[in-house]
Amino acid sequence: MKNAFFHESATRTALAEFVAGVGQLSMGSKCREFEAAFAARQGRTQAVLFNSGGSANLAMFQAQKNLGRLKTGDRIGFSAVTWSTNVMPIMQLGFEAIPIDCDPTTLNSMSATALPALIKEKCRAFFLTNVLGLAGDLDLIKKECAAHKIILLEDNCEALGTALPAGTTGNFGLASSFSFFVAHHLSTIEGGMVSTDDREYADMLRIVRANGWDRNLSANRQKIWRKQSRVSDFEARYTFYDLGYNLRPTEITGFLGLNQLKSLDTVMTIREKNFKKIQAVMDSNADFLPLVWSHLSRVPAFAIPLVCRTSDLKKKYLKRFNRVGIETRPLIAGNLARQPFFLKYQKRTFKLPGADLIHDQAFYCGNCPDYTADEIHAIITCIDPVDA
Repeated sequence: MKNAFFHESATRTALAEFVAGVGQLSMGSKCREFEAAFAARQGRTQAVLFNSGGSANLAMFQAQKNLGRLKTGDRIGFSAVTWSTNVMPIMQLGFEAIPIDCDPTTLNSMSATALPALIKEKCRAFFLTNVLGLAGDLDLIKKECAAHKIILLEDNCEALGTALPAGTTGNFGLASSFSFFVAHHLSTIEGGMVSTDDREYADMLRIVRANGWDRNLSANRQKIWRKQSRVSDFEARYTFYDLGYNLRPTEITGFLGLNQLKSLDTVMTIREKNFKKIQAVMDSNADFLPLVWSHLSRVPAFAIPLVCRTSDLKKKYLKRFNRVGIETRPLIAGNLARQPFFLKYQKRTFKLPGADLIHDQAFYCGNCPDYTADEIHAIITCIDPVDA
């Protein structure tokens, strides 16, 4: 078990002092301050804070639907190797979820296979996941989605800080979601964010987040919305403009976000160093498929992925990790199209050979910024070809 926060003890002390002294714990100035700081850090004009990354995903699609950019029955492509809360909102809001295959050498959807599938399925949007801090050829995907009028959204929950020469992950689509759950690059215990440069969309995200109210919009934006709906300032206290939920964070989320943002560069540097050191050993072991990440200019990986050449080799290496007490996980949730909830509600079957290989032959272990030298050595010992 690793720490919840980078600089765990100091963070807990600071949090206790904040809770004891602050006058308001419901969403307020600290949340707004964190939103502004995160937007500046990410290089976006807008950032909207939520109580979780899953809530951020839900709000992204509800806001699209509220604005009429997506409609019930539209087909939405998603990276087949992803997390449940990337797919569930698509299904819950009445869209048709279409899994798009992933390349086992990058773990991600690549333009050469993703775009033909999106076009063939007549998808109106593509919710792409930057898996475990790696990424596909996002510059090409962005260009081709724009050419075919496919709305591109990014799940960047595991890839905060990853970069290509063409830009930072999370900035290639109309909007991107982030998670601040424990073990992510930046933890607020629970928490999530959506970043975008689209002001109208950001307004709707804030409306969706707070029951359909306008109370979290700026004063100028409130005037616009109230004038459009002919609502007085008094009536606006309980006026609901569109469909929404209560997905609001607390001031604790905002405080922790600002606190952890101070250490983000250090965390990213350590994660990238760990990843490259372990990956170098993995590349020398023929039991693993080599990962391709040379197209990335920065890789502060969320975790250490291991793609074995066979399912039997996967069993072998899982035993080695378990024997020395290193916790392992499926590579995210494998092929989401094989998950019980997806099979229950989606009656179509899809051929996804890349996602199937990842599902059957891959797993990951953590990449924590507070690993000791001995812990890094333990991971390397498990994958060292000399000991294999």
